[in-house]
Amino acid sequence: MIYRLIRTIVLMLSFIPLRVGQFLGKMLGTIFALIPIERTTLSLEHIQKSLGNSMSVVQAKRLNRKVIRHFAQMFFEVPHIMRLNSKNLSKYVVFDREENLLQAFEKGKGDFLLTGHLGNWELMSASLAVRFNDMAGAVVARPIDFKPLDELVNDLRSRFGTEIIMKRKGMRRVLGALRENKGVGILLDQNVDWYDGVFVKFLGRWACTNKGLALLAMRTKAPVIPIFPVRQKDGRYRIFIEPEVELIKTGDKTKDVEENTARFTNIIDRQVRTHPDQYFWFHRRWKTKPYCPLPNEPSAT
Repeated sequence: MIYRLIRTIVLMLSFIPLRVGQFLGKMLGTIFALIPIERTTLSLEHIQKSLGNSMSVVQAKRLNRKVIRHFAQMFFEVPHIMRLNSKNLSKYVVFDREENLLQAFEKGKGDFLLTGHLGNWELMSASLAVRFNDMAGAVVARPIDFKPLDELVNDLRSRFGTEIIMKRKGMRRVLGALRENKGVGILLDQNVDWYDGVFVKFLGRWACTNKGLALLAMRTKAPVIPIFPVRQKDGRYRIFIEPEVELIKTGDKTKDVEENTARFTNIIDRQVRTHPDQYFWFHRRWKTKPYCPLPNEPSAT
């Protein structure tokens, strides 16, 4: 019942013209930016701690308002996945250097699509499936706590044949997807527990980062292709497809995993610094600390 209600709302939102929806989202985001709720306060804190050396408090607050507006616009953009097709694709996205992805696909080993919570990653995933419909894809995802919403999001993600692989215990399915020469999307900017990751610098701060991508890339030799969607002035997203990342291979597995994870993270770092107004600063990215906090120490963010 709840699922059907949410799906109906999303379907109705998909009928709002893209530019009109983006305008409404911008207005809605401007209003939300005035309300001091926990997540918007947290995003401002993350901006100040990560970029504070390069901007004033006033500039940080201005950036935070832009971030909130961006994700309010996303609220109106994502429903358009329900109406996406090969004929109207160019209305939503434009691809930059897609030959990098095609070259990786031709190797026949599958490939990893490295990205982060930047721009509109859901629209990017759907657009890739439409544009490269002869190249099967998969995404590694965490389940959303609210089950009806999780079902709807997964329906949107798999709408064009993309395989959904749940993050926990999904390694076997990832290996299977690579054997089928699929492109496997990985969002590598989420916090993980210390036993699942390694600590590398992200935006100038130590962040516990999932080591799975480095381990699998080293094991399978599947290319790692960075890919990021960024909203342009005309309202469309330009999907930047970067060249294959050259892996570090010294023979020291522990060191190589850490160095390659740092290399992947640096790529996301660069994109975030270039487009900070389109990054998901609301996530507790630095929650896991590289030490045991003292009893009276403030909670991590």
